[in-house]
Amino acid sequence: MENEAIRVFNIGELAVYPGHGVGEIKAIEKREVCEETQDFYIMVILDSNITIMIPRNNTTNVGLRPLVKNEQIDEVYTTLKKRKVKLSHQTWNKRYKQFHDKIKRGSLVEVAEVFRDLNLISINKELSFGERKMMETAKHLIVSELALARELSETAIDSEIQEIFAPKDDE
Repeated sequence: MENEAIRVFNIGELAVYPGHGVGEIKAIEKREVCEETQDFYIMVILDSNITIMIPRNNTTNVGLRPLVKNEQIDEVYTTLKKRKVKLSHQTWNKRYKQFHDKIKRGSLVEVAEVFRDLNLISINKELSFGERKMMETAKHLIVSELALARELSETAIDSEIQEIFAPKDDE
């Protein structure tokens, strides 16, 4: 029963590791950990070239997932375009923690919420350094994954997102 929840990836497949972005499964290796042999995915994050070892039986817990599918892509854009949202009026550090948790969960829709909300907050007040950095990270995660999923350049995706957040004449 437990194995049904385990996501299986193949060598050469692209997958998303929460907070780090898209990577490629380069190998599946057996390693001994605490006197127990386990299979690990060896994943290289495309942007940073960081290598991550992920236990095959722990993919669900760490949030490793395939690239977004078309219906999720539509939901990401809908999320980015939504303007009638209840923004958190907590202190920036509490807000930061909530946003950080959303990014770590790995859902691209939640990452889009973080990016959108930080953008909307920045219209009325200056973001803290940490929030500005988080907004850049969220945007990068969105752009890089959507570019691969839609087979477009990151520049094209970036332009679409800039267009979504460009000030409108009626605002």
